[in-house]
Amino acid sequence: MSSNVVIEARNVVKTFGDIQAVRDISFEVRAGEIFAFLGPNGAGKSTTISMLTTMLRPTSGQLRLNSHDVTREQDSARKSFGIVFQDPALEEELTAYENMKVHAVLYGIPKNQQTERIEELLRLVDLWGRRDSYVKTYSGGMRRRLEIARGLLHHPKILFLDEPTLGLDTQTRNLLWDYVKKLSDSEGMTIFFTTHYLDEAEEVADRIAIIDHGQIVATGTVAQLTKQTDTKTLEEAYLELTGRTVRDETSLANNGLNVRTAMRNRNIR
Repeated sequence: MSSNVVIEARNVVKTFGDIQAVRDISFEVRAGEIFAFLGPNGAGKSTTISMLTTMLRPTSGQLRLNSHDVTREQDSARKSFGIVFQDPALEEELTAYENMKVHAVLYGIPKNQQTERIEELLRLVDLWGRRDSYVKTYSGGMRRRLEIARGLLHHPKILFLDEPTLGLDTQTRNLLWDYVKKLSDSEGMTIFFTTHYLDEAEEVADRIAIIDHGQIVATGTVAQLTKQTDTKTLEEAYLELTGRTVRDETSLANNGLNVRTAMRNRNIR
């Protein structure tokens, strides 16, 4: 693994019974990159993120985060990343500050550093003035910003964002990505995200990987992907690579695959 590579997948396969959700995928993400991982519903995005974040074990192949083997060095790998789930993972009956405090304790952040770090991050996402408000009073955009702040408490090298702007209005989406780009620039953080909003990926990502039917079908910059497909926009390139039909996820649902429930049951935040 090159010293400049912080995420590495090599010939990764994941099966669920007779279903092969991920089929021999390989890719690398460099330090400081903003990397988009795109694909239709049921293509293997959530399964891949779940393996990268230690929620699922690959059937075969190798995954490494910040030089740590994800399967064999789970604790070290977990210290390398923060994650913002698609589904809310905040305690609504606690204040923003209390949510941050609990997370700081769970990650073993020294007590004498907690107060300063919490203030620093809540100011970064413009929530310091609302630190004593209960999360149940927060808007969707405010909750997303708090989740990002919470995921950064332990100074991770990598931030995973799983559909972070789903359901947010355009103004809030733009604001959220402004924060993410600021983080990448100021802390040299690697950002790995999924989204169904292709305009976000086109605007924000340094490079993009597209997965379809469990296989990586293309990787590159927007310019490289459009050149490869002889198209003019990322959306056109995406449709050229993945097709225009709606996908049926019934087989995955019937197989009992519920990745996010597995994450919550494992208490990984």
